[in-house]
Amino acid sequence: MRLASVTIPDNKRVDIALTYIYGIGRSNVLPILDKSKVDPSKKAKDLTEEEIKILTKILEGYKIEGDLKADIASDIRRLKESGSYRGMRHSKGLPSRGQRTRSNARTKRGKRVTIGAIKKEVAAKMEVAAKAKDK
Repeated sequence: MRLASVTIPDNKRVDIALTYIYGIGRSNVLPILDKSKVDPSKKAKDLTEEEIKILTKILEGYKIEGDLKADIASDIRRLKESGSYRGMRHSKGLPSRGQRTRSNARTKRGKRVTIGAIKKEVAAKMEVAAKAKDK
């Protein structure tokens, strides 16, 4: 079954299946099902054509999928262009909501890169090699 250009899993309950649509979460599902008079415990494959039409009509009133993604992208673009702190954090690929980055934020910063200490002799050799390369 397809609702709002998303394939809804048939073997799940309607209240869970609707959350597969981007922009519809657990808090939005209950008001949607109340408006459409559909039983939340009903399986998605057991919905009638009439119930599917009612759900589609109600979902048109919500900002979901492509429209929502476009709005979010335009909001982030606006923040970047204005030069705000949040915009700078977005452009640098760092958390923008005040989370710590010293020990966490692995999903934003990427894989760990270990930077070890080097001995004075090795550092001196590297300096000599760098100077020789410059000449």
